Amino acid sequence: MNRATAIRKLFWLAVGLLLEVLPGGAAEAAHYVGSQACAACHIDIYNRWKKTPMANIVRDPREHPEALVSDFSKPNPLVTFGKDQIALVYGSIWKQRYFTKIGDDYYVEPAQWDIGNRVWRRYFVENSGDWWAALYPPDNMKRPTGPLCDGCHSVNYDIHTKTVTEWNVGCERCHGPGSEHIRRPMRENIINPARLDYVHANDVCIQCHSQGRPLQDPIEGQHYDWPVGYRVGLSLQDYWRLEARKLGETDFYYFPDGTAHKNRMQGNDFTASVMYNHNVRCFSCHDVHGTQNTFQLLKPASVLCLECHGPGSPNGPHTSTIQEHTHHTPASAGSDCLACHMPKIEGEGVPGAAVHSHTFRFITPAMTEQYKIPNPCTSCHQDKSTAWATAALRRWPERSPWRLE
Repeated sequence: MNRATAIRKLFWLAVGLLLEVLPGGAAEAAHYVGSQACAACHIDIYNRWKKTPMANIVRDPREHPEALVSDFSKPNPLVTFGKDQIALVYGSIWKQRYFTKIGDDYYVEPAQWDIGNRVWRRYFVENSGDWWAALYPPDNMKRPTGPLCDGCHSVNYDIHTKTVTEWNVGCERCHGPGSEHIRRPMRENIINPARLDYVHANDVCIQCHSQGRPLQDPIEGQHYDWPVGYRVGLSLQDYWRLEARKLGETDFYYFPDGTAHKNRMQGNDFTASVMYNHNVRCFSCHDVHGTQNTFQLLKPASVLCLECHGPGSPNGPHTSTIQEHTHHTPASAGSDCLACHMPKIEGEGVPGAAVHSHTFRFITPAMTEQYKIPNPCTSCHQDKSTAWATAALRRWPERSPWRLE
């Protein structure tokens, strides 16, 4: 432990001891203190987290001018606002949206920046675009982000005061209020999702990485698109219900087989997967504190998947080598676990941007024919037909023909 870390720990220990002797100090319920308070004892984790998308979803361009990645240098009819009207920027990977503040509320401007294609695009949610859209006026400036966005992009959003403890997905979003843990650092007074059962552990992520609706709607006359009242350790099902699947038809959320196609639906997919049934948790693969790998994976996907699904494993594949399973050359796209079992078919709202499916099911070319669900074979071999892909799969000796329909 270096000297600076030791001093920080002593400081927070002193704060804790002082709180213990103040009248009523020990009896107060835990409250939110912000991620900075966690840094004293967890500086390495804090520094890693600060570089992640979780820590940089929402930023104030006055404090972080580098956060503004769009091009305001040329006039554009979609852009009816200036930089001086931007109170917060949202997003940094696929698209960037701009929040303006009116009174105590934030509102999304009508143009968003497509980061990958470097163009401006209109932003407006049509009535057919989400369950809540028809319940709000058809005007961005009458659709506040508090009920529709901010509950997931902050820690401790208060629906009455419209304030947050901090913007972004901070420590307490996943570990609960930290004041008691700051006062007396013990494992018993902070929530570690790793010690929760698989349902409650996964709910920590599903609370925001899912499409659903609050059980109570409206809440005090307002329609919310996030689980108001939920915090880690509670049962998400008491506050939130996932969007129901209508098997056999494509709707706003799902393909006909129940696979998600809209963004922010990893939780909807994952809860329907074999992985979820076998007690796998989101953090079995991801570390939201930050890693050097894409998607904050614990290890590169090609390594991570094979730790449980190595050749000859009871979990599959049931072949002696990966190449016998994939029928593609090593290190090629066709031998990538994600390409076949987690295709990018969840939309992200701008062309060319998509999120990996989390059902882990292989989508056959025949399913494309019947249900119009994109399959990994012809998504890669774009010059080939689904009939060609099905015929190729039938020649793979370890494939059951009954699993290709």
